[in-house]
Amino acid sequence: MVSLIKGQPLSGPWAVGSQLPRLKESYPAVAASVPLARQALAEFAVAVGATPTQVEAVRLAASEALTNVVQYAYRSRLGPIHVTARLAGGELWVLIADSGCGLHAGHEGKGLGLGLALISQLTDGFSIVERSSGGTELRMRFDLADDDR
Repeated sequence: MVSLIKGQPLSGPWAVGSQLPRLKESYPAVAASVPLARQALAEFAVAVGATPTQVEAVRLAASEALTNVVQYAYRSRLGPIHVTARLAGGELWVLIADSGCGLHAGHEGKGLGLGLALISQLTDGFSIVERSSGGTELRMRFDLADDDR
């Protein structure tokens, strides 16, 4: 499942005040941050009980999402990548967010779109959200009870 949502508030495992296990980090949107954020997410996935196959899916999907931020979110300025992960009801939720130029601000036709297709194959659902304050959020869901991936 993939969906594009404009300015939808966070709910479920993202809700403010949730006491679920979580990871929350920010990194500069540069290539050197991709392996750091990817490793933090993989370690969190292991800590919450993901199988080795699921950890690899998280690692690869996160790498694609993080690379998209580095390549497309910020034009001529540096900005942050916000990485959040939570476990809720047997599902690992990963959010990759930026404060960049948004989804349709001059990068149409760049890239082949293969990263999003790969994310779709690796996750049990994802959505792309245009943030009302600017930028984009990619929300990915991994069902840890389903180890067929």
